[in-house]
Amino acid sequence: MIVAIIPARYGSTRLAGKPLADINGKPMIRHVYERVQQATLVDKVLVATDDRRIALAVESFGGQAVMTSATMTTGTDRIAFVARSVPDADIVVNVQGDEPLIVPEMIDEAVTPLINDTSVSVGTLVREIRSLEELRNPNIVKVVMSVHGSALYFSRAVIPYGRDLQEEELLRRHRFYKHIGLYVFRREFLIRLPEMAQTPLELTEKLEQLRILESGVAIRATLTQHDSIPVDTQADLDRVREIARTLL
Repeated sequence: MIVAIIPARYGSTRLAGKPLADINGKPMIRHVYERVQQATLVDKVLVATDDRRIALAVESFGGQAVMTSATMTTGTDRIAFVARSVPDADIVVNVQGDEPLIVPEMIDEAVTPLINDTSVSVGTLVREIRSLEELRNPNIVKVVMSVHGSALYFSRAVIPYGRDLQEEELLRRHRFYKHIGLYVFRREFLIRLPEMAQTPLELTEKLEQLRILESGVAIRATLTQHDSIPVDTQADLDRVREIARTLL
């Protein structure tokens, strides 16, 4: 069984209560939930939350929420906790609770490699970077991949570095990829992940996925043509609301 778990925390430092933010008459978490339900490969959808207000909102539209401890520091901790209570799940999808415009096909794209290849423990998505603004933005995580589609490294810096070319020329000649923070895990690996110690590169870049690579586990990176708009700030929310008027 393939289960999608949506971590949704009330106390965001930059936009408190954002899972309940209204978008076209629905709370953000409902938009995420309903879009995840549209993924053809997902059998079950759960919300992992530390706040009863979010749980009640999910239950009000017929969704299923699982309460987790408020002391958990990451979304991965939260979904791993919930995954323990779903023993019949083979694959667990982590869909962020601040992605109200996520395209359902993106979830299917990320899940497919784990269905087709039992040796893959972790999957994620990447999209080609097409502008210098994206390339230079440290909030957009860049990823380099092997010829076989496994992530080699994630960084907030511009990677690979063009020794002999300016960035403008390098972007014309070379493909750069941004990481989209949607993850798919084998359940048994996900449950172990929070118990793994943080690693030096993870602490340096502040990127949790580097713990996986530093531990010697491959991450399969699937190229998508779709993009996502995570809501981290009020400006992001305003932008999503504007787009949602025509899409939702």
